[in-house]
Amino acid sequence: MDAADSDSDDPGADRRAAGFKDRTRVAAARETLLSAATPHERTERLPLGPADGRAVAEPVTSPRPVPGYDRAAMDGWAVRARDTFGASGRSPEILRVGAEDADTGGEVAPGEAVRVHTGSELPPGADAVVMIEETEAVGGELEVFDAVTESENVGPVGEDVSEGQHLFDAGHRLRPSDLGLLKSVGVDEVSVYERPTVGVIPTGEELVQEDPGPGEIVETNGLTVTRLVDRWGGVPTYRNVVTDEEAALRAAIQRDLTKDIVVTTGGSSVGERDLVPEVVDELGEVLVHGVALKPGHPVALGVVEETPVVMLPGYPVACIVNAVQFLRPLVKRVGHLPDSPFPTVEARLERKIPSEPGVRTFARVRLDSDDGERVATPTRASGSGVLSSVALADGWVVVPEDREGYAEGETVAVEDWEWSA
Repeated sequence: MDAADSDSDDPGADRRAAGFKDRTRVAAARETLLSAATPHERTERLPLGPADGRAVAEPVTSPRPVPGYDRAAMDGWAVRARDTFGASGRSPEILRVGAEDADTGGEVAPGEAVRVHTGSELPPGADAVVMIEETEAVGGELEVFDAVTESENVGPVGEDVSEGQHLFDAGHRLRPSDLGLLKSVGVDEVSVYERPTVGVIPTGEELVQEDPGPGEIVETNGLTVTRLVDRWGGVPTYRNVVTDEEAALRAAIQRDLTKDIVVTTGGSSVGERDLVPEVVDELGEVLVHGVALKPGHPVALGVVEETPVVMLPGYPVACIVNAVQFLRPLVKRVGHLPDSPFPTVEARLERKIPSEPGVRTFARVRLDSDDGERVATPTRASGSGVLSSVALADGWVVVPEDREGYAEGETVAVEDWEWSA
């Protein structure tokens, strides 16, 4: 049988023979994927509570000022500032005590003081507040020991937010403090982008959901990816395991083309049973196959009928690393959500981390303290199938492509990749 016959019988022969001699760098692969993705434009109006964490779909302005009235900035006495001029500890000004509480609506007459509390409305006629500790009430009179100027200790109308003030741009991800601000200005619902939908398809004939027998493995990647998608702002649909057969894989991918994103786990490499890239290339186009990162270089990225498809490796650690590097920014882009960087902490490296030049390495580490100094200890130098090396770690150290690792004792940045925002 000649080479041409071999190609016609097995379309994946060339791919398997080539292997991963040329691997795309992480940044270039990510940009290729994101360039093929289009943010959806579906919106909905939600009450403030359910809108937490969602991206605003249109600019938001304040319909009213906060506060809507001049208010006392502290406990004290509402006065006319000019009535306190010259007051001092040795020579207090004497004012009449007016209504007991400004909330009764009493007006402050010349030479009069009215009791106010922090946040209460400044009564008519008053233009300042004397702090209570600078006064002493004696019978129906008030001794004022410190002069105040006009507007002193007063929060004016719109001090917090002015009417018509711009609050948020479209695409801003709402936080709990934002929801409080919106409620304060009288906004009780907001237009937000719908959460992007993601079909999660675990593949592999050896996978079972529980009680594995000889040669079987409990399916974990689909569960992990599903929960990560939910944290990242998407709506995942966790599908049943699909076996390593072209027809079954084709049907599973086509079923989920109604989603904004399709993600598969397993079957992304170049082995005899790694059929997912071939099926995607048949239905659409594989944009990237093989990325210069460790663990998990056999990732593939493609598009079918304008739907991005992320083909994650089957080894659990490799699956997670690639999901964070490619699926997370994709979910953010499609859902109009900001792709915020993960928080990091600096730590001294307890052992060296080797890395291959030209490859971005993600080394899992545990954080400890040594006399108040943070220390990062690698949980495992290699082993992309060892899920516990991630689950029992506190983060990972990213070794860039231009480094051949980090030496013992170096200060490194530990990335908290499981941070949920």
